Formats: sequence, structure tokens, C-alpha cells
Amino acid sequence: MSTDIWAWVHDTHQQLAEAGHRRLADAIYELPGHANEGRNDQLDAVYPEAVAAARALGLPWVEVYLRHWRMQNLLNKRHQGEQALPEVVDLLEFAHREETAGCPQSVCVVQDFAICHARVDGPGYVPERLAVLAETLDRIEPARACFDCLSREYSDALEDDGRPAEALSHLDTAAARMQAAGQRLSLHFHHSRAGTLHLLGRHEEVLALLDTAEQAERGRGREIDASDRRWGALLRARAFASLGRTDEALALLPSLAEAERHADLRAAWTDTVELLVAAGVRENDVELGAALAGWVGYLDGTGSHRPCVDLLLAAGRLAVGRGARTVALTLAAFGERKLSELRRTDGVAGAVARLRADAEALPVPEPPVPPAELSAYLAEARPSLEAAADLLAAAVDRYRGEPAGATALALDLAAALGGLGHRRAAADLLWDRLDADPASEELVAMLGSALIDGADDEGIRRLAERLAPSSPSGSHWIRARWAAAEGRWAEVLEQCGAILALHPDRINTRRLAAAAATELGDHTAAQRYYQEILEHALPTEGTPPEQRHRTVQEPDLWHLITAATVNRDWAAVRTAGALIGIEFDEPDGPVDEEWQLVTVRATRTNGANADLPAVRTGPATARVLPVLGEDLTLNHGDIVVFGPALLEEPPGPDAPEEEKRAWRPVFGLLTLLDPAGYTTYWLDGGWPGDEAWAGLREELGRAGYAVWAYSGEQYTITDPADEDEVLPGIYAAVGVPPTAQAAEADALLRRLTAAWPHPPAWLALAEAAGADTARHEEIIERYGL
Repeated sequence: MSTDIWAWVHDTHQQLAEAGHRRLADAIYELPGHANEGRNDQLDAVYPEAVAAARALGLPWVEVYLRHWRMQNLLNKRHQGEQALPEVVDLLEFAHREETAGCPQSVCVVQDFAICHARVDGPGYVPERLAVLAETLDRIEPARACFDCLSREYSDALEDDGRPAEALSHLDTAAARMQAAGQRLSLHFHHSRAGTLHLLGRHEEVLALLDTAEQAERGRGREIDASDRRWGALLRARAFASLGRTDEALALLPSLAEAERHADLRAAWTDTVELLVAAGVRENDVELGAALAGWVGYLDGTGSHRPCVDLLLAAGRLAVGRGARTVALTLAAFGERKLSELRRTDGVAGAVARLRADAEALPVPEPPVPPAELSAYLAEARPSLEAAADLLAAAVDRYRGEPAGATALALDLAAALGGLGHRRAAADLLWDRLDADPASEELVAMLGSALIDGADDEGIRRLAERLAPSSPSGSHWIRARWAAAEGRWAEVLEQCGAILALHPDRINTRRLAAAAATELGDHTAAQRYYQEILEHALPTEGTPPEQRHRTVQEPDLWHLITAATVNRDWAAVRTAGALIGIEFDEPDGPVDEEWQLVTVRATRTNGANADLPAVRTGPATARVLPVLGEDLTLNHGDIVVFGPALLEEPPGPDAPEEEKRAWRPVFGLLTLLDPAGYTTYWLDGGWPGDEAWAGLREELGRAGYAVWAYSGEQYTITDPADEDEVLPGIYAAVGVPPTAQAAEADALLRRLTAAWPHPPAWLALAEAAGADTARHEEIIERYGL
């Protein structure tokens, strides 16, 4: 089958849009971009509704397409392995049913299958990967784009089998076949070939290949996107480092922060850093070790077992190089556990054993003070966290016979390990200590935090069950915190309710319950919880520091104001505001004042953030200023309630004055309070000049309308007098108030724009008004709108 996937996407999008399924149509266009660019939150926002719509409409081809692109994101940007395996297997079966086999994206699902098994254990699944890829490559034409993708996957499988020369030969044969069929090689294909050349030690060829490939892309008029620029820089950096050209490598190497943001860079980035550390030009510091430990833990959590082992071995070698004995031993133990999750361990088992031997060969430090004094010594001496971990580990091993002292040392060591990114090791240490000292509340508290931070569902359940007989409230609390971490807000309320039934004076429990009620939209309950905090709180004066959490905090009052605002309990808003020191213009009634310009951050229907200028009208309310489109549930004039927390910090004291003046507080939208009822229509056409535009805005405002220009100076339209020339354009949203009919708005715009040298179009408004649309269609055609 040779259906052009993007032609099919275009046709399907058009058909869905014409049938009124606009959100699904938009998702078809948006999802690949979200997937490839790693916009995970936006993808997660769009995908569930889109795939549900495809199923409801009986569109299996669309379902395959949507599920494939989500899988590309899960595998390539989030590096899921075993976590995604059930879905991958199910998708492969679904994509090869009778009703889906003809879908142009069905072949691509084979790539998902191959990538997922490579994540779980690339070398261990080489036979299965090669078999499914070979069968698929044999039945598709080299002219198809997926031939490129699957050829790269086949090459990767050969590399995982230790056959890079065969991998290169396969890529070259595939390239010749694709070019003979008229298919251009993708930049990803060249990147894959560069990786194979690297394995063969042909680093000069890597550099030449990357230059040639990028020049060819630009020669075809295609700008290289940010992702490909990052990869090009990283592959060059690795080649330069391999050639000993370290200055050039350092100049191109993406930063640690970039590798933190883009999980797909981490393996090659770490390889390059190892080379630069070995050359003595890159510092092998604690920050590097902590970052690698975090990445190792992430891969462990996603079930990407083979990449996890490869990365932990690199982290272990670097830890040995730093002399970080405890960290190196921790990584060796981690590697030994991970070996049981691999199908094939030849080579890697020996590497883990060498790491263990090298770590054990490092000297054991002598604690400079007795164990009871070690914590105070470390607080004063402030050694690196790895050096502190080595001293604490030595003390823990030496003084296991002293329960109280051993618990304190174990807590400090667990804190150090957690700070170094080894959360699972910290939790294991605390579990061991809890068996010896089961009554320690500090152990329980730290272990609970470690398990939640590490997303250890099984460990959390185990701890909750262990606590239930002796501390039922502690058991409920750990379950409530875990449910909150996973966004299971109804369960949070259930667990908090059980605690309050046992201990009605708990303050933090009410804070968590109020947050859950807010997430569920139950603002009446949220307000009740915050008011109960005021009733049960300890007085600020005289309360010792360790009990300060039981006093009223200013955030409690702000949250109370927010909940009371949603509930229109203006008396409660004013009472809580007075406790903070807010002065209101009026002593009672609704709060509707003019305070300051703020930004309200809302979420578009595609999951993207939208920062909306607004006028703050009270402690937790604002009036939206712009006229908005259908991708937002808000519009001009709407009064919204926002959360009290600032989403962005103000500029620091050393920031430029211009930046300080331009800064506006940014708050997150909580809910719509009072809709203004405006309807949006779009105006598009030639720019009439400053005076005419100002006149339009003034007249519309006087009539109760609103207008918001979205185009800037870069927006141009075709000059109908000379198609080679362009005119400055204007693209704006007009807000029609609920008191006006579409026909009135149409007539008003016609009057106000009658003298413009280039008439604008407002097709949708004309249709709503029942007016003649031919004029607008002609303008759209003539000016290329």
C-alpha cells in the first residue's frame, strides 16, 4: 500500500472539520507536533478526548493514527519501556485488524513495537525486533517515509547485537533503495548513520556527514528545527570529544539543563561527558552525579531496563573517578538488581561486577568524631554531599549496635542519598532501620516522603498497612499524600476525613482536604476547611517553632479568600482580607474594585497555556481584557477567580528598570465567576492607518463592543493591484455584547469601515447575521486572506 500519510491527514482533517468535529480535526494536526517536540502536558490534555471521539465516531484509522503519535511521545520523549509495553502490543494487534490494516499509519506501529522492546532490553529482544522489521520492510515500498524509519530501527537492532558494520551496510543499502525510488533521506536517517559511524570509530566521517546532510536540508529550503539542531550539536560534540578536539566539543555540548529537559539526549550526552572528563576538561562533580542518578531512577521507573543499566554503569564509573564510595556502591547494588530484569546479560553482568569491585576498592573514610557528634560536625564542616554520605555510611556500619544513634545516622544518610538522587536507596535504608526501630516517627515520616517522591506505589501500600494497627491516622495520612501526588482528589478527601474523625484538631490534614476540595470544584467544602483551620489553630504567640505549622499561616487566609470569593461570601472575603491587612473601598457587599493589571494563566483546549491580560478587581478576582477565540472558555469582560499563588517570581533587585516596570503578577485561573456574555467574530483585512483604527476602537467601545488586535507589523496581505506586492494587514477579534444581535454588529462594522481604502472581511459574522456573504468571500479571495 502506498497511501501518502500526510495527504490522508489533510483530507481527514478537512472532512472532520466540515462535519463539525473541529476539536478532533485540530487534534489530528496538533498531536504529532506535541509528540515530537516533547510538549507532554499538551499531548496529555488533547489525547484522551481525541481518541474517545475517534472511537465514538467509528474511525479506526484515526484511532491508529492518534495512538501511534502518543506512543512516539511515550517512547522517544519520555523513554517508557515496560510501562508502555502492554499498550504497544495491544496497538500492534489493533493496527493489523481487517478494518485498520489499510491505514497508512499501521506500518508505523511496527516501529513503536521495535522501539519499546529496545527500551526494555535491546540486545535481549534482537531476534523479535529483526523479525518483525524484516517482514514489514519486505512488504512496503522504499518510496514510503516509513521505510526510512523502519530501516533505522533495523540498524539499531543490529547495533544492539554488536554488529555495527552490518548496521552500516544495511543503512547504505536502504539509502540506495530509497533514493532510487525518488525518496529523500531524512535528517534523522543521517543522524542514525552518524551514530553507527561513531560505534565504528569513524569520527571524521561523522562530522562530514552532518555538515553535508544539514547543507542539503537548507538547500531544499527547509529550516532545521530546534530538536535537530540540538542533536546535530550533540553528535558533533561527541565526535570532537572522540577525536580529542575537546575545545570544540565543549563549545557544542548541550548544557546539563538541556539534557535534563530532553530525555532523548541523555545517553549520548553522558557518553560525551565521560570522554571529556577522561580528557580532564570537564569537571566530574557532585552535580553531575546527582543528575545522572535522577535519570537512572527515571528510567527504572519507566521500565527502560537496558538504558537504565547502561546509564548507571556510566554514573558508577564517574562516581569511582570522584572517589564517591557510597554512591558507587549504591549504583553497583542497583545494577545487580536490574540484571534480573534483562533477558540478555552477557557483557553487562561483567561490567556491573567490575563496578562493584572498583567501588569496594575505594578507601573507607574514618569518621573524625564519635557517631553522636557526626551530624553536628557535618553541619559545621559542610563537606560535599558525597563526602558526607561516605562518612555517614561508615558510621552506620560501625555503630549498628546503638539503636538511637544508628537511627539518627540512618536518617542523615538517607537524606544525603535522597539529595544525591538515590531515592530508592534512601528508602531501602529507611526500611531496614524501621525494622530495628519501629517506634520512630521520624523514620516513618522520612520513609513516607521518600516513597512518595520515588512514586513507589507498592512501598506506600506496604507502609500504610504496617502503620494501620498502631497508628491508623498515620496510615491514612500516607495514603492521602500519595493520592494527592497522583491527583486522586476524592480519595484524598476520604483519607483526610478518616483522620479528622480520629483527631479533629489536625491542621495540615485540613489544608490537604481543602486543596483536594478545591481541585474537585467543591469550594463550599474548601471554605469550610479553611475556616476550621482558624478555629482549631494554635495562637501565633508562644507556639514553639516545631509546632508552627499548627498556627494560621498567611496562605491559609488567601486560600480562604479565594474559596469565599467563588462562593460569593463577601463578608468572609472582607474578614479574611482584614486579617492580612487588605483595605477595601466599601465596607460590605460584593468586591468589585479597580486594582492593578495582572496576567491570568488559563489553559487552551489543546492543553497550551494562555496568559491573558486582566484588571484585578479584588483579592482573588480579575476582569479579562482581550477578546478570545473558541480555544478558550473565557472571553472579554468575564470576571474570573484566580488562585493566590504567584506563578512567576517578580524581577530581582538587580533586574533592568524596564523589566521591573513591565512585570505583571501572573496567577492561575481557578474558575469563571461572572460571564460577560460576549461573542467573538474575526475581522481580517488591510490596515486602515492609526487614525482609522483608533476611531473604530473608540466607536465600538462606545457601543459596548470590544476589539482586540492579534496581528503585528509582520502581518501582510496581498495587494490586489499587484500580486507581487504586499500590504500591511490587521487580524482582530471583535467582541459582540449580549445586548446586540449579529445583524446589528454586521451593520455597525460596515458603517465604521466604509471609508477604509481596503475593505476588511468578517465572514462568520455575516453568516450569523444572515447577510450576503459574497462580498466577504470576494474580499478573502482578492486579498489572499
